Amino acid sequence: MNPPVPFFPRRKFIKTAMTASAAALIAPYVRSGEKSGTRLPVVGESGHNYECIHDWGRLPPGLAYGVTHGVVQDAAGCIYIMQRPHATSALRDAVVVYEPSGRFIRSWGSEYQAGAHGLHLAWENGQEYFYLADPVLREVIKTTLTGEIVWRRGCPFESGCYQSVEGYKPTNIATAPDGTVFVADGYGSNYIHIYGPDGSYVKTFGGTGNKLGQLDCPHGILVDTRGPKPLLVVADRRNHRLHYFSLSGEPLHLVDQELRLPCHFHQREGMLLIPDLQSRVSLFDRDNRLITHLGDGGDFKGIRDQPRSAFTPGKFVAPHSAIFDRDGNIFVVEWVEVGRVTKLRRIT
Repeated sequence: MNPPVPFFPRRKFIKTAMTASAAALIAPYVRSGEKSGTRLPVVGESGHNYECIHDWGRLPPGLAYGVTHGVVQDAAGCIYIMQRPHATSALRDAVVVYEPSGRFIRSWGSEYQAGAHGLHLAWENGQEYFYLADPVLREVIKTTLTGEIVWRRGCPFESGCYQSVEGYKPTNIATAPDGTVFVADGYGSNYIHIYGPDGSYVKTFGGTGNKLGQLDCPHGILVDTRGPKPLLVVADRRNHRLHYFSLSGEPLHLVDQELRLPCHFHQREGMLLIPDLQSRVSLFDRDNRLITHLGDGGDFKGIRDQPRSAFTPGKFVAPHSAIFDRDGNIFVVEWVEVGRVTKLRRIT
């Protein structure tokens, strides 16, 4: 296990806080929902019940999120949020880091602020790495936990699938146990690209359509290790389904029940966690049967660009990414203009 992530240097912290602009224009991210005696909404059923702690995490005064897109937890327990900065906030970094308690540590990645999207954490040879998907830069970037670049890859012209870089907008990344990297071109041309552990191009499959083997907004991607052998599962969002492939790209089967606009995945103890952009989070069992929907808000239209006061406690607006933490709680980040991070604290 890596040592805990170092704390934000005091001098830099003070400078960041002092330069924050118009703090009164943005509700600060200060969360009191975990104080004893506070009544919290509860979501879930079937023995999977959670308290909703909306707006989890405490940013310094004057700083605020824009749209929140990704979330991961490292081996030290720290939570990382990928976000696109709010225009009126002094926070210009794409990656924000918290202690498990919700205390802000530091931030990094201002170069990704325009296109911050997919954030994937992988263990490789005893070391933790990030893979970032940026549809504005049209790149996938492998970094250390503090943002140092290991390698970066742009449009895979060697696939023969692209006439220009404008057709390539990667949204998320997955890695296999052997280090193979899978890149979902969810906002571009609907392909999945395979790379070796060193970032060397291997293969492309998929393409636009709704038949087996075809995709329409392959937004999220995961190497599903819940079965007898690892399989690649894709959140085929505009086709309203999950699409399974072998790790070499052969299409296998579809899951199209109890899904609206699936965005991404996480897995734990046989469960599949699916943030669904249309206002809910779903839990599936090992056989991809529904366990329960969490916080079903109905429809995000007309809500996601509203102020925080318009959001109903215990209801989601537009879940974009979600993870289980190491204690079985769930963190959800949402595609709303003011950003929202919710901790679902497991109670049964």
